[in-house]
Amino acid sequence: PSPKVRGTHPDCSIVLHFQKQEAECLERIRSESQTPAPPGATGQEGCPTEWDGVSCWPALPPGESRAVACPDIPHVFKSKGPIQRNCTERGWSPPSPPYHRACQLQPLGGGNDTEAKASGTPGPRGARGRFVTMRALYTCGYATSLAALLLAVGIFSCFRKLHCTRNSIHIHFFTSFILRGTAVFVKDGVLFSDESLDHCTMSTVTCKAAIAFFQYSVLANFCWLLVEGLYLQTLLLLTFTCERAYTCGYTLLGWGVPMVAAGVWVLTRLRFDNHGCWDDYSSPYWWVIKAPILLAIFVNFLIFLNVTRMLAQKIRCPELSRTHKQQYMRLTKSTLLLIPLFGVHYVVFALFPETVGVDVRLYFELVLGSYQGFLVALLYCFLNGEVQAEVRRSWGKWQRSMESTVFNLATQDFTA
Repeated sequence: PSPKVRGTHPDCSIVLHFQKQEAECLERIRSESQTPAPPGATGQEGCPTEWDGVSCWPALPPGESRAVACPDIPHVFKSKGPIQRNCTERGWSPPSPPYHRACQLQPLGGGNDTEAKASGTPGPRGARGRFVTMRALYTCGYATSLAALLLAVGIFSCFRKLHCTRNSIHIHFFTSFILRGTAVFVKDGVLFSDESLDHCTMSTVTCKAAIAFFQYSVLANFCWLLVEGLYLQTLLLLTFTCERAYTCGYTLLGWGVPMVAAGVWVLTRLRFDNHGCWDDYSSPYWWVIKAPILLAIFVNFLIFLNVTRMLAQKIRCPELSRTHKQQYMRLTKSTLLLIPLFGVHYVVFALFPETVGVDVRLYFELVLGSYQGFLVALLYCFLNGEVQAEVRRSWGKWQRSMESTVFNLATQDFTA
């Protein structure tokens, strides 16, 4: 495999490491097999060079031993060995101590290394088992979020009294989360559709398209969070606003800017860095995606501070009625909670290299991040007093209609 391929999945670096080591060991074995034996040698004495799935053991004469260290992969193994093998008359002896004892896997969010112990080696299988566990967790999270978001979009769309600019922006925000969850499932479907495929070295058009769609959905998600903050600030700053003009601008910002940034990123990767599946964060062109996200988070943080200041001033204003104060509180409580909640960990991790805090980074981005859509639907829809009142009113109206229908049918049967 190409050494340039660097996957972001937790098992990719391990898989590529062992593939590289195996290729080098097999090359050494082929070279030794083609080298003519020295005069007087029987060719059967000693132990030949051997690849045992983890380490390459160089040829040894009988009675000697060799020690090697654990694979040097950062943030994966706790210890460094050594592991020893002896060259006996029957060939290589088993590793002592066994790999699963000498090279223990680092814990990943409480993950277990049962698969590694069962196989007797700390190789790619153990790390892949940890990622499978984490994948099951974030799959459950995204499925829960998608169900809640689709229900929330249905509620905002079905009730006519809920049709307004504010709820229209909420629907766009929900849609960006739906796209993000869908993109995760599409990406996993492409990368992990077949266990025989090595997703770390994939370089197909389908794979790159799935990654591009994922990056676009993530960008759109952060841009619509920015739109939520901008709209809230506009409501607090301006008494009378032309909502149509602002809505067009919000739509361009929420969907247009991510399209441009993702398009530039795709063209850049095609032209200058077209290797692998584009699923690597070590490429310098990753900043084409990363910079707009950081900018959106930074602007949202400034909006958070400004809105907090304006809200405190308006609530203290004695001329403001109680009704208006309640409206301002209802408009701001959800957004003020979401702005610091979303993206704070992204900014913290952006200040450090990708190899720092890998376990915590994966846990936040994959597991906790998968439930963000559910939280958004909960705050903006299910806990919204206006939505609850409209649902109760429609439910009561439907009940009265059903009771009237049943009464009419019973009356008709009685008179008949």
